[in-house]
Amino acid sequence: PRYRPDWASLDARPLPAWFDRAKVGVFVHWGVFSVPAWGSEWFWWHWQGQHDAAYERFVRRRFPPGTTYAEFAPRFTAHDFQPRQWAELFQRAGARYVVLTTKHHEGFANWGSPVSWNWNSVDTGPHRDLVGELGEALRERNLHYGLYHSLMEWFNPLYLADKQNDFKTQSFVLKKTMPELYDLVLKYKPDLIWSDGDWEAPDSYWNSTSFLAWLYNDSPVKDTVVVNDRWGRGCSCHHGGFYNCADKYRPGSLPQHKWEMCSSLDKLSWGYRSNTSLAEVMDEMSVIEELVQTVSLGGNYLLNVGPTKEGVIVPIFQERLLALGRWLDTNGEAIYESQPWRVQVENTTDTVWYTSKGPVVFAIFLLWPRDSVLHLSSPIPSPGTQVTLLGFGGTLEWQQEPGRGMLITLPYMLPSPLPPQSGWVVKLEGVK
Repeated sequence: PRYRPDWASLDARPLPAWFDRAKVGVFVHWGVFSVPAWGSEWFWWHWQGQHDAAYERFVRRRFPPGTTYAEFAPRFTAHDFQPRQWAELFQRAGARYVVLTTKHHEGFANWGSPVSWNWNSVDTGPHRDLVGELGEALRERNLHYGLYHSLMEWFNPLYLADKQNDFKTQSFVLKKTMPELYDLVLKYKPDLIWSDGDWEAPDSYWNSTSFLAWLYNDSPVKDTVVVNDRWGRGCSCHHGGFYNCADKYRPGSLPQHKWEMCSSLDKLSWGYRSNTSLAEVMDEMSVIEELVQTVSLGGNYLLNVGPTKEGVIVPIFQERLLALGRWLDTNGEAIYESQPWRVQVENTTDTVWYTSKGPVVFAIFLLWPRDSVLHLSSPIPSPGTQVTLLGFGGTLEWQQEPGRGMLITLPYMLPSPLPPQSGWVVKLEGVK
């Protein structure tokens, strides 16, 4: 059936299955904001939109008088950008898809956009097609490729004029936003479009529904492409493909609709900050905890890194990504292609989360029990129930608890002053 350019029709499209199966992705925020590398990726807005004193002081101290934001672009060099190294890192991190910012709210395009003259990565800065190079490297490794794209641009004169007219005119959409979106799809054939920057204007201003109807009906990726929910004021959490709802969104209970949690290793910013301190970077345990909670509640987990202006993913971010990958090497069976179980989290404690695959149930516990006996109150065992610990050979002893539930005897852990790494998975076969 052909999709009509209205939400009732577009929202009825089934979500391509690869997305729910993938579960884990890496988000990359990279652009001219990586040059000042301070505050956040909203640097230009805080500096010249809000005239924030701290940002004005920062520029005065570090750059010549009269410096404009446009003058940062030539310093966005990507000298050390090795797309194949990135792709290898993301694959080792356990990611099944990667989403790159093609254009943030600053309007700088990370490809040779035909409607962003001299404000794109081919005309200035790296003089490279960053979107294309990363895409090639990811596809060599069979990773799905997503493109983040901001509909709006803070200081684009066409956008500001439309805004002045209460969005009754659409010069910016017709001359900039839509030509770029069509160009990205036709040139790079993305598996995912991660839309953003929609909140000031309604979807009718953005022409979102006609773009999505073309995307689903006639584009080269019509059968495989997945989109999020940021397509105009009020669309978020209501319309589109999967729902983001809000940055770092955590639902309290199992949502009815496929969703994704986007989170960032730097707790204060999505773009790179040169003055990030260790305390401001998520630790391995927090990353695993977010992943487990998200997947138990039916979501995907999209974890963000901000590379430097040279294109380096700094070692602490690499270390966190590789730690996540090592955990997934052992425990990925409970994550990839899993489904939420009838119970998502134990009532008794917030440290046991469940996922399932067909008849198999996985109980993921984030803290190792003191006596090495795991209490599970939700699964109902049968005489043939088998229990194994992922990453550990052999089956585990268990007994039925009086009432309902199970007591599982875990393997003996060597005493250590440090708690062991976070998150273990028991696989339960033959439980209800």
